[in-house]
Formats: sequence, structure tokens, C-alpha cells
Amino acid sequence: MDRGIWAIWYDLPEQGKDEYLSWLHEVHLPEKLSRSGYLWATHIENDMSDAREQTIHRTVKHVGHDFPNPGVPTGNQYLLLFGGISPHVFVNPSPPELETRWTSETKEMIERRSNSRYCIFVEEERVQGPEYDTRAPGITPGPIIQFGTFNINALENEDEMGAWYARSRLPLMEPMQGCVGARKLVSIVGWAKHAIMYEFISMEAVNRYFIDTDEEWSKQVVKNLVHAPHSPSLGRRIWP
Repeated sequence: MDRGIWAIWYDLPEQGKDEYLSWLHEVHLPEKLSRSGYLWATHIENDMSDAREQTIHRTVKHVGHDFPNPGVPTGNQYLLLFGGISPHVFVNPSPPELETRWTSETKEMIERRSNSRYCIFVEEERVQGPEYDTRAPGITPGPIIQFGTFNINALENEDEMGAWYARSRLPLMEPMQGCVGARKLVSIVGWAKHAIMYEFISMEAVNRYFIDTDEEWSKQVVKNLVHAPHSPSLGRRIWP
């Protein structure tokens, strides 16, 4: 079971992008997957268009409060995800410890990223959608990923948020056409205590079927969330 997820958001300049992507997909990710406890990896190119903003606002209604912490990096062009048997896979060794082991090539390539931030999550709960058996290769997430990361604006509002995910949001995803699955996550490292990851078979399925049937309760909960920069992201898998 892939109970741990390491998520990395970042931007990339146009110059040298093809070289970086070739290295990442052909060298770095296969190398990572050879490590004990790593179960899958996926690379998402996020949709930064106006159409993406319309889709997000239609499905999420609004994204809560303005982000209050200017010290958190704002990268969102790409999302790199690793799945592991436990979140401890990604802190033993930790990302800073792994950095001390980089080769000169790895260092040069990773330093091309800008505005990078990461979180390490443990899975709180998951549901499988009607398309769950389309995951491939293996248990790699679906081809379309929407990933939201956020905190709550006040401690007393967390109970309602937890109840909403348990009784409304996650049950909504189980029968939804085009849905591969959804996972509610909590972090052990990084800004954002909470996260939600949705998997779909296509962007068309998101646009057609991802409609909230419990709008008033959703609005009440979402207005109490403090999303990370550009959260939620929505993009297409470009590897594997």
C-alpha cells in the first residue's frame, strides 16, 4: 500500500527545458524508483490557462482565504509526485540529506527549478472511483491530477472540515464517472497541514462530471480554508 506521498511543485525556464525533462524522465525518476520503499513516481504538467481557472472555480466554488505567508514558494508549473510504502521513506533519508549526495549532474539539473516547495504526506483516507482499475503502470495515479493543499483558518473549524470530507466530498467521488480515485492526506513535512488529491481519466471527465452536489455545505467549509499558492493545481501526467 502506498501510504506516503512526496509532492514537489516548481517552475522551469524555457531555456534548457527539454534537456531537463529528458534527464528527469530517463535518468532521475528511474533512479529514484530503485530506492527501497519507493513504489511509483509521476510527473504532472499543470494547466496554467484561463480555462483551468474556470474549471477550478466551478468545481471548488472559491478557494478560501488569500494566502498569508509570502515566504512559501509559489511554483506551480510542474508537480512531481512520489508514492512510498510510508511517509518515513521520504525522511529516511530526508530531502536535505539526499541533497548532500547529489552528483554534479543532479545538482545542475535540479537547480534549474525555480520557486520550488515540497510537502510529505501520509494518507488519511482514500476512495476508489469507477475507473480505479485503469491505473497503469501498476499503482501509478491516473492521467489527470487535481491536487489541493491548505490549512484551516481556525482550529474550531477542523471538525466540520473532517466531517465534510468523510460524509460529503469523498463519498461523492466513489460513483463519479471518469474518477479514478481520491485521497485525503495530512502532512508530516512542509507548509499545508491538509491535502486532497483527485485522479481522473481525462480533462474532459473533470469538466463534465466534477460537479458539487452539496454546494451550500461545500461553500461553508471551503471559505475556512487557506490554500497554498495556486492551489488547487490541475494538470496532465507527462511521465510515465
